[in-house]
Amino acid sequence: MSSPLAKPQIIAHIQKSLNYTVFDSKWIPCSAKFVCLGNFARGTGVIQIYEVQHGEAQLVKEVEKPKPIKCGTYGATSLQQRHIATGDFEGNLNIWNLETPEVPVYSAKAHKEIINCIDGVGGLGLGMEHQRLSLEVEMELLRFGTPDKEIHQLPTWSLWRERLRETAGLLHLVMPLMIRIAVFVLNGVCSVEFDRKDINMNKLVATSLEGKFHVFDMRTQHSTKGFASVSEKAHKSTIWQVRHLPQNRDIFMTAGGAGNLHLWKYEYPAERSKKDSDGVDVGVAGTVNLLQNVTLSTQPIASLDWSPDKQGLCVCSGFDQCVRVLIVTKLNVV
Repeated sequence: MSSPLAKPQIIAHIQKSLNYTVFDSKWIPCSAKFVCLGNFARGTGVIQIYEVQHGEAQLVKEVEKPKPIKCGTYGATSLQQRHIATGDFEGNLNIWNLETPEVPVYSAKAHKEIINCIDGVGGLGLGMEHQRLSLEVEMELLRFGTPDKEIHQLPTWSLWRERLRETAGLLHLVMPLMIRIAVFVLNGVCSVEFDRKDINMNKLVATSLEGKFHVFDMRTQHSTKGFASVSEKAHKSTIWQVRHLPQNRDIFMTAGGAGNLHLWKYEYPAERSKKDSDGVDVGVAGTVNLLQNVTLSTQPIASLDWSPDKQGLCVCSGFDQCVRVLIVTKLNVV
């Protein structure tokens, strides 16, 4: 029988109490620093930069902003610039150079209401001309655009995966802006993430209320059955976040409303598709295995981000006004 220590362990390496509500935390690429975004009790926003030094999180810089900041991403920046894009409570989209964060390098009134979520693509070697940002808001709209072009509007239920390729110097959208498929998962969806941004659609994880998540195999779409999927009752409360390990797309972490984290691994079936009775390809879902779980707080873990450079290093923050640096071991042997 294998020892419990043979499994991956989730270790709380650093815990830092904050004097504000933190909504999001992100690793700064190619560094030992992370950034925290949130709001003070007086109603203003805050950006804090911490650096991991000698087992502690040292505050490097703090900047107060007029409006509370809800979310951020490095997804649409190059590794040379490392500009973070943020969304605030007033619907403002700002892109910041954290070396000089007093004034944004780009700013736009993206929405009339709070921007709850933001993501980007283009910072993974796809080229500056391919950068895109998408934002989720309470007004049931999804917007996408580039910092130098008009931002367009889309309904939130038409979440799409933008596929880019360059042919003869021309940019093509392989998937048009249309509804690919609509799937009802009974409970409200809180977080969605593809396992990779720079490959063809492979897997999509969607988390929801009531502690359930769904893994969709996106390689084969049937005309009536859609994508194959597997569901798991993982937590006893809402699953706020899901994040895939950058170094292994089959491993992902879910963050729950009871202050716990669950580490999972997706196992592919022997064959990812088969023929139905009509001879049409239909997808075959795999299985998910729980590798480890840990309870860090009594409050929800609302934000989670893996280090893109160091396997097993991640930062998370929750509504207990704490940010934690975690180390997950043995990820190279699972």
